[in-house]
Amino acid sequence: MPVDLALYQPDIANNTGTLIRLSACLGTTIHIIHPTGFAFSAKSLARAGLDYVDHASVREHVSWSQFDAWRRSEQRRLVLLTTKAETSAYATAYGPNDILMVGRESAGVPDAVAEAADLRIRIPMRDGLRSINVALAATLILGEAKRQTDGFAGLL
Repeated sequence: MPVDLALYQPDIANNTGTLIRLSACLGTTIHIIHPTGFAFSAKSLARAGLDYVDHASVREHVSWSQFDAWRRSEQRRLVLLTTKAETSAYATAYGPNDILMVGRESAGVPDAVAEAADLRIRIPMRDGLRSINVALAATLILGEAKRQTDGFAGLL
């Protein structure tokens, strides 16, 4: 079971499309946790996702509670990328059952969602700066998690 990526109620279609494209290229399943801040459709994602949407493994979840129940039933560890964490994303050992989750571009995730995560991590960055774009943050850590779990095997 490879590392997956989850987007909690994404706000920006371009970021979502970019991450769907990334997931298609890397053979990673991407979970979209609704509601989204835009009309979730092939048309709204076309600009950033281009024709890659057809090559991606996209799983939609109607709500946070539905997604959380599903991932628990599958015994998947939820790893939340958040600026509020103390643990470095690069001091973390990832496993193939992990789901990396990023929050909304405008607000992250609610406290209850953060508390439900099995692990909360942050990307080390210079003091005084707020955050990295959610698509870039997800890309950095998905790459590290796939490297650690041999997730690039079979890709050219």
